[in-house]
Amino acid sequence: MTQINYFKEEFGDDYRTEVCDYITDAKVESILAAAKEPKPAEVKRIIDKALELNGISPVEAATLLQVESKELIAEFLEAARKVKEEIYGKRLVIFAPLYFANQCINDCLYCGFRKDNHQIDRKKLSQAEIRKEVAALEKEGHKRLLVLTGEAPNTDLDYVVESIKTAYDVQTENGGEIRRINAEIAPLGTEDFKKLKESEIGTYTCFQETYNRKQYAKLHPSGPKSNYEWRLSVMDRAQEAGIDDVGIGALFGLYDYKFDVIGMLLHAEYLDKKWGVGPHTVSVPRLNPAMGTPLDEVPYPVSDADFRKLVAVLRLAIPYTGMILSTRETTEMRNELFEHGVSQISAGSRTTPGGYEKKDNDQEELAQFSLHDLRPIDEIITGIAKEGYIPSFCTACYRLGRTGKDFMDLAKPGKIQEFCRPNAMLTFKEYLEDYGTETSRKYGKKCLKEMMEKLEKDNPKLAASIATKLAAIAEGEHDLYL
Repeated sequence: MTQINYFKEEFGDDYRTEVCDYITDAKVESILAAAKEPKPAEVKRIIDKALELNGISPVEAATLLQVESKELIAEFLEAARKVKEEIYGKRLVIFAPLYFANQCINDCLYCGFRKDNHQIDRKKLSQAEIRKEVAALEKEGHKRLLVLTGEAPNTDLDYVVESIKTAYDVQTENGGEIRRINAEIAPLGTEDFKKLKESEIGTYTCFQETYNRKQYAKLHPSGPKSNYEWRLSVMDRAQEAGIDDVGIGALFGLYDYKFDVIGMLLHAEYLDKKWGVGPHTVSVPRLNPAMGTPLDEVPYPVSDADFRKLVAVLRLAIPYTGMILSTRETTEMRNELFEHGVSQISAGSRTTPGGYEKKDNDQEELAQFSLHDLRPIDEIITGIAKEGYIPSFCTACYRLGRTGKDFMDLAKPGKIQEFCRPNAMLTFKEYLEDYGTETSRKYGKKCLKEMMEKLEKDNPKLAASIATKLAAIAEGEHDLYL
């Protein structure tokens, strides 16, 4: 049975879970309406609460979203910086998206992969082509992948699972290997999620795109993705199957950004209440144009100022959650948002099946959407190090079982940094030794020195252990972690 008809044939209407009643248009609108014209004293109270690292409620987040005062906005942007550094430290996780195919039977009006787009060439990677793509990524230093594909009969779960296995099996020189693969594929039933879990994925991600039901229906006129509630209830099925690290997201620009921020926070709140585990990640892409789509302009444009605001509000509301920013944004905007809450970024990305091995900047005739940050990964890494952040290729939590509730027990009180910072140092050192250029090594060495000096002050015993491991990596050892 294909995933396309799975929910119709297997469940009828029984796939509907409590989340479908927990997040409604009326509920989101009432939260936003109640938060209009916030008083400065209330805003400051919410900021002070957020600094305690316990998060803020959707209602309190709505209050911050309504703030127009530049002074107050500056205050909660600064608070978001402090919260992010307290939880995760000055480190950024690096990954690359890998598209297996651009074939799709959905007709999402904003997506280049849409069924009725006849301006793009369709491509499904063979296993041999996947090996070439993964080898190209490994030779750039990547250790973490996010795999994606359109929803089509010939890119079903069996193909995805086989492709994940192929990607894990690829090894190249200098210790080149993929150590963790996350998956962003169409919603599945519980039994199929069990099969996906057996492929040893890390996080399962699925964007709701927009949480507004009416707008969702307009933008998804046909195909299985048109079923809003099948998509919204997907994380319950993933959790039932034992996938306890899940990622949610919205595509900002499809609807009013304030509505979708509150929808996302209600989703996170629901998951935490139902499963004891909030989302491992939230993604915050802004809508970019795609060739062959009927949207001539972004329906609800999100300004840079509003984008900064929503990133900061999400960081304050769900401080334990990793926040992902893609290469849809410019270099300048990405650098700025590192401070306000972003903790994971894609680097050297291609949205085309086969784009890495061919080393094309982007092939518009195959792409899902346009990109802005097309810098090579080493240039991105150099820029991160210059800004005082440490690039991380760490996969230790997944491999040591620090997932789901175990991860949250460390992340919520800020203890996860005890692992994140040293593991980031070790994986960055490995990258510099195996793939770094003269420039990235220069700035990387300076960055590692500063991190080591701070670690020596905070935890001398741990610093001594990390110094030993760094020396071992310099001598050719690989894959050392806590």
